[in-house]
Amino acid sequence: MRLTKSTQEKLQAILQDQGYLVRYEKGNFKGGYCVVQEQRTVVINKFHPVESKVQALAEVIRQLELNMEIVAENHLPLVQKIKAEES
Repeated sequence: MRLTKSTQEKLQAILQDQGYLVRYEKGNFKGGYCVVQEQRTVVINKFHPVESKVQALAEVIRQLELNMEIVAENHLPLVQKIKAEES
């Protein structure tokens, strides 16, 4: 998976399709992100480099139970690759 702004936007779109709000704000969360389950919100540290943001978004996707029926067809290979990396 490429660690680029384009990948970041794709991962953000996947989460938004699942009903999550993705926000970029300052914070000192461990790992560069925080997931607020009750509000379906993902907060990413805006001061981290793009590479860290992509890794944080991928980690969130790995941890969530996604509804694969609503994942856009063009995003399926990316989601499957991320889920396959799950340990």
